[in-house]
Amino acid sequence: MAPIDPTTFRAALSRFASGVTVLTVRAGEGTDLGMTATAFSSVSLAPPLILVCVDLDASAAPALTTGTAFAVHILSEAQTALSRRFASSEADRFAGLSVTRGLDGVPLLDSALARLQCRVTATYPGGDHTIVVGEVLDAVSSEATPLLYFRGGYGRLTPTRD
Repeated sequence: MAPIDPTTFRAALSRFASGVTVLTVRAGEGTDLGMTATAFSSVSLAPPLILVCVDLDASAAPALTTGTAFAVHILSEAQTALSRRFASSEADRFAGLSVTRGLDGVPLLDSALARLQCRVTATYPGGDHTIVVGEVLDAVSSEATPLLYFRGGYGRLTPTRD
């Protein structure tokens, strides 16, 4: 069987709806870094572990893959602009945002649907990404509709009734 071409692979993956997160980390020299990520998943309840996949070319990649603390902000559908901001190539994605400080000074964004403060427990190579496993040390959540990503754009959740 011939290897799958990138266009076909990307088209197939785009059919998987996912939530949208913003990852934040504080680099060793004290710079706040962040990025939008849809490759996020729970791994284990005991201990509480999650994983995120970080593109090797992302500006936050070195800090996320060699640091120890980071935060995952699960976005609500009202936070499309925040998702776009952290997916952009803006130099200072935190400009004008209100942040508080968490574990090891990690920047925490206000008003996320949920926020997890994590400590890196393992990293694994994954092609053009690094798989980062984090132990969740703190979690907060609120009630809102999640922001979804589907077929290259943002979508809405339409709950079904049983």
